[in-house]
Amino acid sequence: MIKPENLTYQQLKEKFRIKSPWDMIIIFVLNILITIPIFIIAHQNLVVLDWANHFDRILLFLVILVVIQLILRAMRRVTLISVILYLILLLFGTLSGKYGFRSVFEDYRSMVYTMSENPYPQDIIISKLLPFPNKSKILDAVEYQNPKIRNFAIMATSKHFRNIKGYAEIHTIIQSFAVFKEINSRWNYVSDPKGRDYIAKATESLQYLSGDCDDHSVFMAACIKSIGGTTRLIHTKGHIYPELYIGTQKDIEQIHYAIKKVLFPTESKNQTLNYHIDERGNIWLNLDYTAKYPGGPFMNEEILGALTLE
Repeated sequence: MIKPENLTYQQLKEKFRIKSPWDMIIIFVLNILITIPIFIIAHQNLVVLDWANHFDRILLFLVILVVIQLILRAMRRVTLISVILYLILLLFGTLSGKYGFRSVFEDYRSMVYTMSENPYPQDIIISKLLPFPNKSKILDAVEYQNPKIRNFAIMATSKHFRNIKGYAEIHTIIQSFAVFKEINSRWNYVSDPKGRDYIAKATESLQYLSGDCDDHSVFMAACIKSIGGTTRLIHTKGHIYPELYIGTQKDIEQIHYAIKKVLFPTESKNQTLNYHIDERGNIWLNLDYTAKYPGGPFMNEEILGALTLE
């Protein structure tokens, strides 16, 4: 038996690790969080064997769990340091009212739910990993609770489509179209300063209704959100534009008729309605500054990232 006083530094270090189970608990919890989405992807893409009592799925989950556990244990020090730094950042985000523990929980829950309902769950992971440019600045710039922004939006709803009858169930969407019409009929495109990506707050754009694509997107999103609408911003190559939440496939027919025959008959004549369908089957209508009517042509249909402003 080796006496304690004869133990080397490395032996003491190993002995200390054995007595401290917290690192293994942290690694195992992290393993579970990683294994669940990977299992969903594997299960959706591999051949289902349909064994009794779903034993094939249980076995698949256990295999993934063991493999991830071995990888995390092999990278034990890096894993623990990364987790600690991540928790510190989340604590700071929680205390500062920005992206914190609750946000992570909601995002993770939403991602897992969406993946379980999607035939191509790996696409959800890819979209989450793709960065949305200037995300924090954009979120801060969408000042939908500012009275000036809401007053502008209310002015637009009083000016356009106020007397439209028979669309009570999509009243908020029609009012959002009124905001779209007011902004897009007056918007003046102005580039950012050379060599700098400037994100104007919604109240800045309000003064002259001018700016580039991200300024337009922020202002449109803020105004629509201030009257109860739901928007998201789409990042594509060299461009950002807003989209309006419409509903599901069964809702688009009424919206299509309203745009083509009642609200924007001239602007949309002989034109198609352009929208995206997300992983949950929700429809988002294009509101780009280049569009003359809601659902106008896309500048670029490739989606590199989406930022929903719920």
